[in-house]
Amino acid sequence: MGFHEVRFPDNISRGARGGPERRTQIVELTSGDEERNASWANSRRRYDVAYGVRRADDLATVVAFFEARNGRLYGFRYKDWADYKSCLPSQNPSATDQGLGTGDATAVTFQLAKTYTSGSQAWTRPVTKPVSGSVRVALDGAEQATGWSIDTATGLVTFDAAPGAGVLVTAGFEFDVPVRFDSDTLDVSLDIERLGSITSIPLVEIRR
Repeated sequence: MGFHEVRFPDNISRGARGGPERRTQIVELTSGDEERNASWANSRRRYDVAYGVRRADDLATVVAFFEARNGRLYGFRYKDWADYKSCLPSQNPSATDQGLGTGDATAVTFQLAKTYTSGSQAWTRPVTKPVSGSVRVALDGAEQATGWSIDTATGLVTFDAAPGAGVLVTAGFEFDVPVRFDSDTLDVSLDIERLGSITSIPLVEIRR
């Protein structure tokens, strides 16, 4: 799958709209009751970045970005301003924000992840596109300045030596969403003042 490790312009994504999407099948029975089944185990995010285009220069930037990605062919990074940290939006990431797993004295690789919890229910989202320089890692609550590395293209944390059995591995980070354009066409219009606009620029999360 083609992917360019480049981020969509932040000044345009800041004004975009979108968020998570789920796919649920609902069957209404003759009794009036209903049955609900989840078609997807994980959510998928969709965005429309047309709302972030405010000037003709923004439009030119989007067109250039679209052409460089060959439309839907190549994926890219996208900053979801509503959800881009391992912590709350008002906080700074810390090394103990998210649990990645427990050491067994053998495994050296752990996937970055973010867990969303409400009441007794939780859902864990793999994070594959951390922001370079933002990742912090801890073992049993003690931050580790060295002894590990991060692959920013996959979100895999690799330790030089396997964490001991029962050792809690945690991390904090900022992250991007892997997305692609969801259309091979940009419908550009020019008004009387030559200020460009695009009615819709859909993006969809790439799930692997």
